[in-house]
Amino acid sequence: MTGRSPPCRAHPRPEKHFPPRDNELGKSARKCHTSGMLTPNRKEYAQKIPREELTHLILKLLQAWKEPLSHFNQHIEHHQELPDDSLSKAKQISKELPDDSLSKAKQISNMVHELKTGVEKVTEKMQSMGIISNSLNGMASSEAAGLSISNEANMMSDSDFIHCFRRDSNKVQSYLKILKCRIMPENSC
Repeated sequence: MTGRSPPCRAHPRPEKHFPPRDNELGKSARKCHTSGMLTPNRKEYAQKIPREELTHLILKLLQAWKEPLSHFNQHIEHHQELPDDSLSKAKQISKELPDDSLSKAKQISNMVHELKTGVEKVTEKMQSMGIISNSLNGMASSEAAGLSISNEANMMSDSDFIHCFRRDSNKVQSYLKILKCRIMPENSC
């Protein structure tokens, strides 16, 4: 591999820069609604992506979770509000959810909203400083909206949903750390 950075969208075959994921030995074949997004699954690949594209990728991942998390909240609230006889059946179906799943789901949803808002503010600041261009304007609502494949997310089991959310949350966290180190290298990253 050369020292060039792997482009996410401008290269005719960007998949050659990203090794296969979710089909490695020892890993289950869980299909996340964001699996179709081309994302680096290792730190060394993510570090080669330009700042602007990495910011774009973070916003896409966060936007892709907005609608599924809302549906997940509704799903959990529905299980909490069922009559006693239906509630016991619902509890049997969703045994994988902890008792405080409603509050956890709301916390997760709020966290994603706050994180997305924070990333948008950082993006605006980076644009005003000339660190990245204004090409990210409008992306969060228009481009990523097409990525929100809520039917796939709604059809996942709760444990798969949580697995996928955790996977994408870890990616966002890693990408944000990489951006922070690029913007503020004095933090000894």
